[in-house]
Amino acid sequence: MLNPFCAVFLLAIEAQKVIELRLVRIAWGGAEAQAEMMSMVGEKVVAAVEASNTLLAGGTYDQVVARYRQLVADNTRRLTA
Repeated sequence: MLNPFCAVFLLAIEAQKVIELRLVRIAWGGAEAQAEMMSMVGEKVVAAVEASNTLLAGGTYDQVVARYRQLVADNTRRLTA
C-alpha cells in the first residue's frame, strides 16, 4: 500500500466490525458464545506469534498489517455467514 498509515487505519476500522459481530454473538450466550470466546483468545495468541515470527525473519510491518487484515477479513466473512 502506498501509505502505511492507510493500511493501519483500514485495519482499525475493519477490526471494529469484527468486534461488533463478536460482541453480538457473545451477547446471545450459549454454546456459540463460549466457542467464540475460546476462538477469539486462541486466534489472538496465534496471530501475535505469527507477527513476531514474521518480524524476526526479516519481514516488514507492512507484511504484518497485511496478514492481520486478511485474518480480520476471514473473521468478518465467518461471523456474517
